[in-house]
Order: sequence, then C-alpha cells, then structure tokens
Amino acid sequence: MPINGKTKSVSVCPGPIKRREFLRIGLSGFATLSLPGLFQLRARAAATDKPRAKTAVILVWLRGGASHLETYDPKPDAPSEFRGVFNPISTCVPGTQICELLPRHAKIADKFTLLRSMAHTGGGHPAGSLQMLTGDPDPKDKDKPIFPDWMTVANFLRADRARSLPNYVGVNPVIRYDGFTIAGSAYVNPAYGPFTVNGDPNDPHFEVPNIGFKDQAQQERLGDRIRLKGSLDRLDRAVDQSGTMQAIDDFEAQALQLLTSPTARDAFDLSREPDSIRDRYGRNQWGQQCLMARRLVEAGVEIITTTFDGPLCGRVANWDDHAVNHNVFDALRFRAPYFDQAVSALIEDVYARGLDKRVLVVVTGEFGRTPRIERVASSGGGVASGATGTVQPGRDHWPRAFSQLWAGGGIKTGGVIGATDKHGEEVVSRLATPGDFLATVYRHLGIDAAQLTIPDFSGRPNLILPRGAPIPELERQS
Repeated sequence: MPINGKTKSVSVCPGPIKRREFLRIGLSGFATLSLPGLFQLRARAAATDKPRAKTAVILVWLRGGASHLETYDPKPDAPSEFRGVFNPISTCVPGTQICELLPRHAKIADKFTLLRSMAHTGGGHPAGSLQMLTGDPDPKDKDKPIFPDWMTVANFLRADRARSLPNYVGVNPVIRYDGFTIAGSAYVNPAYGPFTVNGDPNDPHFEVPNIGFKDQAQQERLGDRIRLKGSLDRLDRAVDQSGTMQAIDDFEAQALQLLTSPTARDAFDLSREPDSIRDRYGRNQWGQQCLMARRLVEAGVEIITTTFDGPLCGRVANWDDHAVNHNVFDALRFRAPYFDQAVSALIEDVYARGLDKRVLVVVTGEFGRTPRIERVASSGGGVASGATGTVQPGRDHWPRAFSQLWAGGGIKTGGVIGATDKHGEEVVSRLATPGDFLATVYRHLGIDAAQLTIPDFSGRPNLILPRGAPIPELERQS
C-alpha cells in the first residue's frame, strides 16, 4: 500500500468470527465476543497508516433498479412503445430536463450532476448489485459476494477505534435482495461491516438499541456488571505476562464509551431536529432515513448507506417494476413524491450546512429498466398493481444503460455526464462502468484503489479494485 511514497502491506485479522449485530454486548459480562472483541479485532486488522481525510459518502440505494426514463433520462421524442406517460420538465440548469415526477429535484439541479451513461453486464438483481457494490465483473448471480463491498473496504481502511460513533452505518442497510446477500465483507474481517439501523425512523416509538443509555439506572446496572467482571478478571490479570488483559480493558472502555456516549445517542435521535426540518424531509420512512444520514455525517460518521424500499415502493416493496409486479407508471407516480422530497431535502441540507465539500451523496440502484415497455398480466393486486390477471405496463431489468445522481463532494455540479440513444437503450457517449463508479467513490474517501491490496483467505493479495478509473468529471474541484 503506497503511503507517502512508501509501500506498506494491509493485512486482515486471521481466523473467522461469527459477526453479531454491532453493539450487542449482552451486558451479562464481556467474556463473549461482542463489541470489545470487535474493537480488538479491528485494532489488530487495521493498517498502521490509514487514509484519514475528513470525507464521507451517503449512498441512497434504490433496491430493484429505478427506471432511468422516468427519473433522470427522459425520452420525450421516443415512440410510444418506449416513451411512457410522463413528460420532461426543465430544471434550474438551462438545457437540462428530468421527469415531471421530480419537481423538487428540478429546482435544485444546480446542486447535483447526472451521470446518464452507467452500464454493466449483470442482468439479475444479485449480479447487478455485486457489480455495483463490489466490482465483481461476473454477469452471473451469486448467493453471496466473493469480493468485499466498497463500504466494508473503506471502513477497514479508515476505522478509528477512538471514535465514539461507528464509522459505517446502514440506515435500512444495503445487505440483501430477497434470499441473496448483495453486500458483505467476503475475505475482509466481518467486524468491518455496518452498524445496522432497522425499522422506520418516522415511527414515534422508533429507537436505536444499545446506543447511549438514557437514564442513570441503566448506567448503574452496567457499572455493577463491570465491577463483577473486574473481580473475576483479577486472577487472569495477575498471571498475564503479555499485557493482553490491559488491552482488553482498553477495548471495553471503547464499548462503554459507545454505550454511554451522549454524542452517539444524540446523533441517532431525530427528535432533536425541529419539526420544520423533519417536515421538509418528509414524515415518512425515506425522508427520516435521509435526515438521520445527514445527522450522522455531521456527527462524524464517514460511510452511510440507506435503502429506499418497503411500503413506499408499492405492492412488492421495491423498484422492480415488471408488469407482473406493478403498473410501472402507477408505481412511479406513487413513490415519486417521497423519493423527490427526501433526496432533494438531503442535498439542500448538505449544501446549506456547509457539508458539500466533504460529503458526497450518490443516488443509484443496481441497474435501469427496459426502455421498451412490456404489457403482461399482474400476479396480484395491491398498491400500484391491478388485480391478478390485469394486463398492465411494466419495464424489465436493463443494465446496458442507466443513470445516477451525484451531489456534494466538492464536485462541479449542474451538469450532465454521458448520454444514451434516442430510446435510452444504449450508451452513446462517456460510457461508465461499475469499476469507474467505485474508483470515484474511493477517490473521494482518499483511497487509491489502483494500488491498495487486501489478502484473501489464502493470503494472496487482491487489489481492492482491479478495474476501473475515477470519473474525471466527478473530481473534487480546487
């Protein structure tokens, strides 16, 4: 790993562990592998010199793949079998149009750049997701990743055990697609996976467990257990000649810091936001997920993913708008207001709060949708889908051309990168690949993806990204 002109190797902690939910320490004693154990593994695994730029990434993941024609790459002049039912609207950037479903986006188009020329070969949800998140070039679906996802790699390289917050948080995390695992640590120690926040942050009873005790009684009970554990440890400490017990004490102190830290508790506490801000993001799951992401980057978290799926998507709870699942146009009409409001509020806040130089926001899914509209029978009625047997329009998987939104990160905004043909089927200029996407994200995080290696299970060094180059148009401006 070249650092300051010198080469250093990055190694991972030997020996697999079964990863438990981050922060599940049990409080019946620290003898089992838990948060202190994870901190210990991280300290052993991390490189001595790690990139520490104060940059961050928020990934908004559209699970299932959004239609590029009904979001960021409308084709109003295409024949009816491609065009769809929505019209384009002009944005605040002269010459740039997006779908009429996104009026809030249109008002702030000077604060983001659209990449309309992403393409890859993964036609299934697992393969497409693995290409985008791990750089795996295989077009075939897999049950789980064989390469680590970029979030885990970045956390491995940037983790700081002294911080009071986890460095990688998944707010409704990017982990699975149905029975497939689409993101994971692979041969990187699983301790570097996300701290996961599940549930609906808009629910008045929502809370993040095991972050910051709220009352004195909880702290006192924890203190009692720590004192009991200390008495049991005295014999071990008396015979310890290596300093191991003191090191374990240090890791336990970190765990206690997270459990008792008001900073950690407050970062996840949306009730501390004014009602006007919560309303601006939208009083729904996606809006509050994005608000939590903003709070977390302000508190110092560097890697955040948030998945847009669930009831706000329609009957099948994702963006997979085959005609058997949804009427694609009804589905997009249903979910677009939530999507439009949440994403635009996040981008506006990043700029309004002076975070735009260090916080990069990326909105993408695993692929786009077929420009040619299909019409087949619905498999079931519900939100955005006709009754069983109803013939309705849909769009299938389309990895050969789709769009992404990029904002913040110090990049030049208000532009469009690349283009597709008149039907939105093929990239005709400035082709970008998943490797380019990942290299661009890594560059923002101060990671030289072309040089760094991590050993796999056999000990063989693997480049964290064997192909792809940063997209020049998305480079940080001086």
